[in-house]
Amino acid sequence: MTLLATCIPSQMTREAFVEHFKDLYEHSPWVAERVFDLGLSANLDEPQALLAAFQKVMLAANQNMQRALICAHPDLAGKAAVHGELTAASASEQAGAGISQCSQIEFAHFTQLNEAYKTKFSFPFIKAVKGSDRHQILAAFEARMDHGVDTEFAQALTEINKIASFRMADM
Repeated sequence: MTLLATCIPSQMTREAFVEHFKDLYEHSPWVAERVFDLGLSANLDEPQALLAAFQKVMLAANQNMQRALICAHPDLAGKAAVHGELTAASASEQAGAGISQCSQIEFAHFTQLNEAYKTKFSFPFIKAVKGSDRHQILAAFEARMDHGVDTEFAQALTEINKIASFRMADM
């Protein structure tokens, strides 16, 4: 069994648990609150079991809560990144994908795609960028513009769970 390096979830208070895991899902501590409120047994000290509990809670939330979670994510190469307003995890993820090294043309392309995507879907483009480079991200962006709203909403939730899995692995 592999344990989290930074804590033992089943031994944490609600306040400590929420504080520790609040950013697993971008600016959405409600996910950690709900996981804790469901009860923490010793099996949730194992990262994969804990991650599964988080994913289940997020997917069981109503559509309004899920939409708020999607909208809590920053645009890729967006204003928050330019102004240094990303969470530490988002900044690291975007930098790791080379987004911080965009040329002016690439940055303009990201900006255009971000605006077109939000106009079409009414929420930001979400992609778990770890393991991708900016060229792959732009290609995914362009390909997903052809999807319908329901497909993209479901894809955003899938990507958010991938992001959470990367963040859990870092713990």
